[in-house]
Amino acid sequence: MHMNVAPHLLTEDRAEYERLLDDALRTASERPELAGAGTRLTAAQLRVMALNATALITAAAASEYEHFTKVREEHRAASNRPRTPDPDESPGAVAVLTVLVPVLAGTAAAIFLLVGAAVHLFAPDAALGATLLTAGLMFGALAAAGLLCAGAGLLLTALRNSPAESGAPDDELTRARADWREALLERGVIPFLQAALTATTDPGPPPPPV
Repeated sequence: MHMNVAPHLLTEDRAEYERLLDDALRTASERPELAGAGTRLTAAQLRVMALNATALITAAAASEYEHFTKVREEHRAASNRPRTPDPDESPGAVAVLTVLVPVLAGTAAAIFLLVGAAVHLFAPDAALGATLLTAGLMFGALAAAGLLCAGAGLLLTALRNSPAESGAPDDELTRARADWREALLERGVIPFLQAALTATTDPGPPPPPV
């Protein structure tokens, strides 16, 4: 039979518990149920009492804490899992290549056109000038085609990397942490502080008659 036993607060979460407690003490004046905090008992006294009762207080949010730690471990295991090759890496490499092609082709076109124009200027009858000019025009056309391909490739990459599914594990972990914090505050910390303040105002039974 499954027994609902509160999980022990892990060392890495104790700082989170203390921050939550400090926030509750700092905003105690905003809660009517904590009236008297700072007068009947100081914040330092309440803090020490709550730290000494950590196991009791955290047990009030045991189910949320168990879920939070489970999600966190699953998230860590997924992060540490050996990375499998991503099929999108190949399209990414192609996209980089399509960006480089027009740059290189454009540079070659400029060089051929400049040299061809110079040769044609100084030696109009030389066949080399016409050849260089023709090569420059071909590389220019290649650069233009490469620019079109690069634009299409970048667009496809952007669509593939849309944030529709990004961050889902982190969102689940954030929700689990928030649920635990809320349950710990409302069902653990605040009721404990309220009980501690109430106990200081209870005069107890009257003394027996002399």
